[in-house]
Amino acid sequence: QVQLVESGGGLVQAGGSLRLSCAASGRTFSSYVMGWFRQAPGKEREFVAAINRSGGRRTYADSVKGRFTISRDNAKNTVYLQMNSLKPEDTAVYYCAAENTVIYNTVAVTVPGEYDYWGQGTQVTVSS
Repeated sequence: QVQLVESGGGLVQAGGSLRLSCAASGRTFSSYVMGWFRQAPGKEREFVAAINRSGGRRTYADSVKGRFTISRDNAKNTVYLQMNSLKPEDTAVYYCAAENTVIYNTVAVTVPGEYDYWGQGTQVTVSS
């Protein structure tokens, strides 16, 4: 079992940047595929980005390609989401997630039900 804690959210004006962090407990962080999802009020949970166990493969939602970057530091048990050129439509609660059973592919990592563990979320608000 792993515990995930997100941080780094806040209020930012359109065009600004934020970096989210997700710190994981446990001794087997490098065994987990990591993902970021978000959920805006009244909307379904939405895939944002994923990264494989070694950090060499990344997958992004079309809505964030070119603006967001996911990375991980297995020595620090931490995954990051660098968010640039933020837009009001990026406003949501952002969740970190981990799974250790899937063989990494660009379809499975976008599905919330494939993940085993979730953080509590961090609020990102982008003003006009």
